[in-house]
Amino acid sequence: MKSKINCTWKKNMAFEAEINNFKILMDADESVGGENSGPRPKPLTLASLGGCTGMDVVSILKKMRIEPAYFNIEIEGELTEEHPKYYHKIHLTYQFKGEDLPMDKLEKAVNLSQDRYCGVSELLKKGAEITYRIELLN
Repeated sequence: MKSKINCTWKKNMAFEAEINNFKILMDADESVGGENSGPRPKPLTLASLGGCTGMDVVSILKKMRIEPAYFNIEIEGELTEEHPKYYHKIHLTYQFKGEDLPMDKLEKAVNLSQDRYCGVSELLKKGAEITYRIELLN
């Protein structure tokens, strides 16, 4: 299966990507000629990782008949110092809230996503060290 996305220059440093009939405007900071009218491309990579693994985890937990009251993934990326700058370290914190959430099943869902199902994670692992942990929030 192939994917094709158009990324059209709008003005200055702004580009608009159309993905599955949704438009995302990306832009740069004013200090480098942008107008700060949208997110930067690199952090969108982290958002893609969060969406990919998050959807996996929700799907796996549903099959286990577990539905948290709250689920959030905090993603931190560390860029290299030299150009081309890329995320060489990424850390995910999977945060859950809910009654009687079995930690072993949360761990299984997260591990399956990271080790088997999340294609974005697999791609990023080729150039970055990815670590993760699970938090149960009150």
